[in-house]
Amino acid sequence: MRELHAQERIQFDPGRIARLTLHAPATRNAMTRSMWAALPGLIDRIAADPAIRVVILTGAGGAFCAGADIGEFADVYATSQSAEAYNTIVRAAIEALRTLPRPVLAQIEGPCVGGGVALALACDLRFADPGAVFAITPARLGIAYSPADTALVVAAVGAAGAKDLLFSGRRVDATEAHAMGLVDRISAQGGLEAAVSDYAEALAALSPASIAQAKATVNALAPSSADPTLRAGFAALFSGPDFAEGRAAFLDRRAPRF
Repeated sequence: MRELHAQERIQFDPGRIARLTLHAPATRNAMTRSMWAALPGLIDRIAADPAIRVVILTGAGGAFCAGADIGEFADVYATSQSAEAYNTIVRAAIEALRTLPRPVLAQIEGPCVGGGVALALACDLRFADPGAVFAITPARLGIAYSPADTALVVAAVGAAGAKDLLFSGRRVDATEAHAMGLVDRISAQGGLEAAVSDYAEALAALSPASIAQAKATVNALAPSSADPTLRAGFAALFSGPDFAEGRAAFLDRRAPRF
Protein backbone atom coordinates (compact mmCIF):
# COMPACT_ATOMS: atom_id res chain seq x y z
CA MET A 1 0.00 0.00 0.00
CA ARG A 2 1.22 3.49 -0.83
CA GLU A 3 2.92 5.14 2.10
CA LEU A 4 0.82 7.70 3.94
CA HIS A 5 2.86 10.86 4.38
CA ALA A 6 2.56 12.94 7.51
CA GLN A 7 1.05 15.85 5.59
CA GLU A 8 -1.92 13.69 4.49
CA ARG A 9 -4.34 14.22 7.32
CA ILE A 10 -7.48 15.92 8.56
CA GLN A 11 -6.57 18.79 10.83
CA PHE A 12 -8.99 19.40 13.70
CA ASP A 13 -9.11 22.84 15.29
CA PRO A 14 -11.58 22.83 18.21
CA GLY A 15 -13.46 25.82 19.53
CA ARG A 16 -16.97 27.22 19.62
CA ILE A 17 -16.71 27.11 15.85
CA ALA A 18 -14.54 24.08 15.07
CA ARG A 19 -12.71 23.49 11.81
CA LEU A 20 -11.89 20.28 9.99
CA THR A 21 -9.30 20.90 7.27
CA LEU A 22 -8.47 18.30 4.63
CA HIS A 23 -4.72 18.39 4.14
CA ALA A 24 -3.05 16.41 1.37
CA PRO A 25 -1.28 19.08 -0.69
CA ALA A 26 0.33 16.79 -3.27
CA THR A 27 -3.06 15.54 -4.47
CA ARG A 28 -5.30 18.61 -3.96
CA ASN A 29 -6.59 17.07 -0.73
CA ALA A 30 -7.62 13.74 -2.22
CA MET A 31 -8.86 11.51 0.58
CA THR A 32 -6.63 8.59 1.53
CA ARG A 33 -7.95 5.49 3.25
CA SER A 34 -6.44 6.72 6.50
CA MET A 35 -8.14 10.10 6.15
CA TRP A 36 -11.53 8.47 5.55
CA ALA A 37 -10.94 6.21 8.55
CA ALA A 38 -9.98 9.15 10.79
CA LEU A 39 -13.11 11.20 10.12
CA PRO A 40 -15.64 9.29 12.30
CA GLY A 41 -13.35 9.55 15.34
CA LEU A 42 -13.02 13.29 14.85
CA ILE A 43 -16.78 13.57 14.49
CA ASP A 44 -17.22 11.64 17.74
CA ARG A 45 -14.90 14.10 19.50
CA ILE A 46 -16.98 17.01 18.22
CA ALA A 47 -20.27 15.36 19.20
CA ALA A 48 -18.95 14.79 22.73
CA ASP A 49 -17.93 18.44 23.20
CA PRO A 50 -20.93 20.66 24.07
CA ALA A 51 -18.79 23.78 23.64
CA ILE A 52 -18.67 23.19 19.87
CA ARG A 53 -21.68 24.86 18.25
CA VAL A 54 -20.78 24.81 14.53
CA VAL A 55 -18.29 22.94 12.33
CA ILE A 56 -16.61 24.21 9.15
CA LEU A 57 -15.20 21.66 6.71
CA THR A 58 -12.62 22.99 4.28
CA GLY A 59 -9.46 22.07 2.41
CA ALA A 60 -5.92 23.40 2.61
CA GLY A 61 -3.97 25.15 -0.11
CA GLY A 62 -6.76 26.53 -2.29
CA ALA A 63 -8.50 23.20 -2.95
CA PHE A 64 -11.45 21.57 -1.25
CA CYS A 65 -11.07 17.91 -2.21
CA ALA A 66 -10.11 16.17 -5.47
CA GLY A 67 -11.95 13.00 -4.43
CA ALA A 68 -10.68 9.67 -3.21
CA ASP A 69 -6.94 9.12 -3.69
CA ILE A 70 -6.82 7.03 -6.86
CA GLY A 71 -3.19 6.13 -6.12
CA GLU A 72 -4.55 3.72 -3.51
CA PHE A 73 -7.11 2.05 -5.76
CA ALA A 74 -4.88 -0.85 -6.83
CA ASP A 75 -4.62 -1.84 -3.17
CA VAL A 76 -8.03 -1.01 -1.75
CA TYR A 77 -9.88 -2.52 -4.72
CA ALA A 78 -7.56 -5.50 -5.20
CA THR A 79 -10.27 -8.00 -4.21
CA SER A 80 -14.01 -7.91 -3.61
CA GLN A 81 -13.30 -8.23 0.13
CA SER A 82 -10.87 -5.30 0.21
CA ALA A 83 -13.27 -3.25 -1.92
CA GLU A 84 -16.12 -3.91 0.50
CA ALA A 85 -13.92 -3.02 3.47
CA TYR A 86 -12.76 0.24 1.85
CA ASN A 87 -16.25 1.26 0.75
CA THR A 88 -17.50 0.58 4.28
CA ILE A 89 -14.86 2.95 5.67
CA VAL A 90 -15.83 5.67 3.19
CA ARG A 91 -19.54 5.20 3.90
CA ALA A 92 -18.94 5.44 7.66
CA ALA A 93 -17.06 8.71 7.20
CA ILE A 94 -19.76 10.30 5.05
CA GLU A 95 -22.54 9.14 7.35
CA ALA A 96 -20.75 10.37 10.48
CA LEU A 97 -20.43 13.82 8.94
CA ARG A 98 -24.03 13.85 7.68
CA THR A 99 -25.54 12.86 11.03
CA LEU A 100 -23.36 14.94 13.38
CA PRO A 101 -25.84 16.82 15.62
CA ARG A 102 -24.18 20.15 14.85
CA PRO A 103 -24.53 22.35 11.76
CA VAL A 104 -21.67 21.63 9.35
CA LEU A 105 -20.73 24.20 6.71
CA ALA A 106 -18.64 23.29 3.67
CA GLN A 107 -16.19 26.05 2.71
CA ILE A 108 -15.29 25.23 -0.89
CA GLU A 109 -12.62 26.71 -3.11
CA GLY A 110 -10.86 25.14 -6.06
CA PRO A 111 -11.71 21.57 -7.08
CA CYS A 112 -14.54 19.67 -5.42
CA VAL A 113 -14.59 16.39 -7.32
CA GLY A 114 -15.92 12.85 -6.87
CA GLY A 115 -15.74 11.95 -3.21
CA GLY A 116 -15.18 15.63 -2.47
CA VAL A 117 -18.71 16.34 -3.66
CA ALA A 118 -19.97 13.55 -1.40
CA LEU A 119 -18.23 15.19 1.56
CA ALA A 120 -19.68 18.58 0.64
CA LEU A 121 -23.19 17.14 0.28
CA ALA A 122 -22.88 15.47 3.69
CA CYS A 123 -22.52 18.98 5.11
CA ASP A 124 -25.65 20.99 5.84
CA LEU A 125 -24.81 24.02 3.68
CA ARG A 126 -22.22 24.63 0.99
CA PHE A 127 -20.47 27.99 0.53
CA ALA A 128 -18.31 28.32 -2.58
CA ASP A 129 -15.64 30.68 -3.84
CA PRO A 130 -16.42 32.02 -7.34
CA GLY A 131 -13.52 29.94 -8.69
CA ALA A 132 -14.72 26.61 -7.27
CA VAL A 133 -15.23 23.76 -9.74
CA PHE A 134 -17.40 20.67 -9.24
CA ALA A 135 -17.61 17.26 -10.92
CA ILE A 136 -18.86 13.77 -10.08
CA THR A 137 -16.64 11.47 -12.12
CA PRO A 138 -17.31 7.73 -11.54
CA ALA A 139 -18.42 7.29 -15.17
CA ARG A 140 -14.87 8.14 -16.24
CA LEU A 141 -13.55 5.29 -14.09
CA GLY A 142 -16.13 2.60 -14.76
CA ILE A 143 -17.58 2.67 -11.25
CA ALA A 144 -20.61 4.32 -9.64
CA TYR A 145 -21.49 6.72 -6.87
CA SER A 146 -22.83 4.83 -3.89
CA PRO A 147 -26.63 4.71 -3.49
CA ALA A 148 -26.38 6.83 -0.33
CA ASP A 149 -24.23 9.49 -2.01
CA THR A 150 -26.49 9.45 -5.07
CA ALA A 151 -29.47 10.11 -2.79
CA LEU A 152 -27.67 13.23 -1.51
CA VAL A 153 -27.11 14.42 -5.09
CA VAL A 154 -30.79 13.90 -5.94
CA ALA A 155 -31.83 15.78 -2.80
CA ALA A 156 -29.63 18.72 -3.84
CA VAL A 157 -30.22 19.01 -7.59
CA GLY A 158 -33.22 16.79 -8.42
CA ALA A 159 -33.35 13.62 -10.48
CA ALA A 160 -32.56 15.18 -13.86
CA GLY A 161 -29.70 17.25 -12.46
CA ALA A 162 -28.29 14.19 -10.73
CA LYS A 163 -28.44 12.16 -13.93
CA ASP A 164 -26.71 14.98 -15.83
CA LEU A 165 -23.82 15.15 -13.35
CA LEU A 166 -23.48 11.37 -12.91
CA PHE A 167 -23.88 10.41 -16.58
CA SER A 168 -21.53 13.04 -17.99
CA GLY A 169 -18.95 13.54 -15.26
CA ARG A 170 -18.72 17.09 -16.57
CA ARG A 171 -17.26 20.00 -14.64
CA VAL A 172 -19.53 22.81 -13.54
CA ASP A 173 -18.41 26.16 -12.24
CA ALA A 174 -19.68 27.79 -9.06
CA THR A 175 -22.34 29.81 -10.86
CA GLU A 176 -23.90 26.76 -12.50
CA ALA A 177 -23.51 24.73 -9.30
CA HIS A 178 -25.45 27.42 -7.43
CA ALA A 179 -28.17 27.53 -10.08
CA MET A 180 -28.55 23.74 -9.87
CA GLY A 181 -28.72 23.71 -6.08
CA LEU A 182 -25.40 21.96 -5.56
CA VAL A 183 -24.11 25.09 -3.80
CA ASP A 184 -26.12 27.27 -1.40
CA ARG A 185 -24.03 30.47 -1.41
CA ILE A 186 -21.34 31.97 -3.62
CA SER A 187 -19.09 34.44 -1.85
CA ALA A 188 -17.59 37.60 -3.26
CA GLN A 189 -14.11 37.13 -4.69
CA GLY A 190 -11.74 36.76 -1.77
CA GLY A 191 -14.60 36.78 0.73
CA LEU A 192 -15.29 33.06 1.24
CA GLU A 193 -13.76 32.63 4.68
CA ALA A 194 -15.45 35.77 6.03
CA ALA A 195 -18.84 34.74 4.62
CA VAL A 196 -18.64 31.28 6.18
CA SER A 197 -17.37 32.65 9.49
CA ASP A 198 -20.15 35.24 9.69
CA TYR A 199 -22.83 32.62 9.04
CA ALA A 200 -21.25 30.23 11.53
CA GLU A 201 -21.22 32.93 14.20
CA ALA A 202 -24.90 33.60 13.60
CA LEU A 203 -25.75 29.91 14.02
CA ALA A 204 -23.56 29.61 17.12
CA ALA A 205 -25.74 32.21 18.86
CA LEU A 206 -28.92 30.19 18.36
CA SER A 207 -30.36 27.19 20.19
CA PRO A 208 -28.17 24.11 19.63
CA ALA A 209 -31.02 21.82 20.68
CA SER A 210 -33.35 23.39 18.12
CA ILE A 211 -30.77 23.16 15.34
CA ALA A 212 -29.92 19.54 16.18
CA GLN A 213 -33.59 18.56 16.05
CA ALA A 214 -34.15 20.42 12.80
CA LYS A 215 -31.16 18.64 11.25
CA ALA A 216 -32.33 15.22 12.43
CA THR A 217 -35.84 15.85 11.08
CA VAL A 218 -34.68 17.05 7.67
CA ASN A 219 -32.24 14.13 7.37
CA ALA A 220 -35.02 11.67 8.21
CA LEU A 221 -37.17 13.10 5.41
CA ALA A 222 -34.39 12.86 2.79
CA PRO A 223 -34.60 10.30 -0.07
CA SER A 224 -33.79 6.73 0.98
CA SER A 225 -31.08 4.53 -0.58
CA ALA A 226 -31.77 1.31 1.32
CA ASP A 227 -32.57 -0.95 -1.66
CA PRO A 228 -30.15 -3.92 -1.39
CA THR A 229 -30.22 -4.38 -5.18
CA LEU A 230 -28.70 -0.92 -5.60
CA ARG A 231 -25.93 -1.70 -3.11
CA ALA A 232 -25.14 -5.00 -4.83
CA GLY A 233 -24.91 -3.34 -8.25
CA PHE A 234 -22.66 -0.64 -6.86
CA ALA A 235 -20.32 -3.20 -5.26
CA ALA A 236 -20.13 -5.36 -8.40
CA LEU A 237 -18.65 -2.58 -10.52
CA PHE A 238 -15.41 -2.55 -8.51
CA SER A 239 -14.47 -6.00 -9.80
CA GLY A 240 -15.67 -5.36 -13.35
CA PRO A 241 -13.71 -4.76 -16.59
CA ASP A 242 -14.81 -1.13 -16.94
CA PHE A 243 -13.19 -0.20 -13.64
CA ALA A 244 -9.97 -2.01 -14.56
CA GLU A 245 -9.81 -0.01 -17.80
CA GLY A 246 -10.87 3.27 -16.21
CA ARG A 247 -8.24 3.02 -13.48
CA ALA A 248 -5.51 2.08 -15.96
CA ALA A 249 -6.45 4.95 -18.26
CA PHE A 250 -6.36 7.45 -15.40
CA LEU A 251 -2.92 6.30 -14.28
CA ASP A 252 -1.67 6.30 -17.90
CA ARG A 253 -3.15 9.78 -18.47
CA ARG A 254 -5.16 8.67 -21.52
CA ALA A 255 -8.82 8.41 -22.46
CA PRO A 256 -10.44 5.16 -21.33
CA ARG A 257 -11.63 2.65 -23.95
CA PHE A 258 -14.86 1.24 -22.55
